[in-house]
Amino acid sequence: MKVAIFTDVFLEVPGGIPSSINAQREYLDKNGIESEVFCPARPGSKVPEGVFAVPSFKHLRPGGAPFAKRIRKVKKAILETYPDFDFDLVHVHYEGACSLAGMQLAREFKKPLVQTMHGREDVAAETNIPHPFKTLGGALLCRLHKCGVPHPIKIRRDDYLAPTVVRARMWTLMVNHANFADMVITPSKHFKDKLQHYGVSKPFYVISNAISDDVLKDSFEKAGLDFNKPVVREYDGNSPLRLFWNSRVSKEKRMMPFLEALTLVKTLVALEVYGDGNDLKKAEKYVKSHDLPVKFYGRTDHTKMLERMKDAQLSVVVSYGFDNQPMTILEARAMGLPALICDPDLLEVTGKGGVLAKGPSPAEMAKAIDDLASNLGELEKKSKLCLVERDEVLQSVQIKKLIKLYNSLVK
Repeated sequence: MKVAIFTDVFLEVPGGIPSSINAQREYLDKNGIESEVFCPARPGSKVPEGVFAVPSFKHLRPGGAPFAKRIRKVKKAILETYPDFDFDLVHVHYEGACSLAGMQLAREFKKPLVQTMHGREDVAAETNIPHPFKTLGGALLCRLHKCGVPHPIKIRRDDYLAPTVVRARMWTLMVNHANFADMVITPSKHFKDKLQHYGVSKPFYVISNAISDDVLKDSFEKAGLDFNKPVVREYDGNSPLRLFWNSRVSKEKRMMPFLEALTLVKTLVALEVYGDGNDLKKAEKYVKSHDLPVKFYGRTDHTKMLERMKDAQLSVVVSYGFDNQPMTILEARAMGLPALICDPDLLEVTGKGGVLAKGPSPAEMAKAIDDLASNLGELEKKSKLCLVERDEVLQSVQIKKLIKLYNSLVK
């Protein structure tokens, strides 16, 4: 079997989607399934084997990521190399121009089309588009998307997940995007339920994101740990509680509210931050002005970041209403590291090893940390619960579900 994978976020972009695609490709190959990734790349950059760089803008790089040109130009470039588009199946992982080109090619060449819905684009747009331009920005994104696939469903403002015009328009984009596929994959059940609520009618398959077994084992080895005997985290109350952040330092990930929580917490803590983003400079300035025990390490190699996780005692993933299944939580679970969360939906990801704040406010996050630290046996208990069914976060386990889905569609 030969699979074409389309994504607008892959090269030069750290994060959950690229690492998830890489892990899937690695284990598809181990199971005899060939794949080619079609994605944007900075013009002139070195592209690894098995990746096709679609035409991308030279200077337009939102968030530092390569940005694909118009759908028509992307398709033209692909068909020059693959005139017969001789793939058995198309798997799309995003909603931009490159991904839309993949969807159109799947339809034109009558190939089965799988769409993985990764993210809450409504929250991303609401959070990151500057205030005066939110409505206009949402309308523009929706219109550009409609150039790629039809929008028979229009979502209106409501009191559930579309309270503003921009969020309603982004739900319109997501729902119509998903409905264009033959099969929709979500990494979590709670996101599947939300998409169905707004009108996605295509068959669903819930397949967890997962970590490459080899990457994880390599991280354990470099950290001097035994993969088969993961460390159970403990806290004695005498030294700082070591907190670990390995997500984007961005508005939707809510770094600034968490730093405010650190000014309220009574427990002695120390925070290490791995990652960059649109709130990094603001966060660094806030830490300096409030003299907080926080160290920023910037963008860090994935394996090295996992290696450094060995000394942490609590992972921090405090997004609210945005993430569906953060890879950071799966990585923490694999390492026996409990995660502090604010969003009750993410309990589906953390399992009983999650430390849930009663709400998203800085005061509620601070209280959750203090409550955990005041019960000296609680961290150890949560760590052990993280390791229950640990194998479920390994790609060698999850890939079986994906291959079963591919086979059903191709047949």
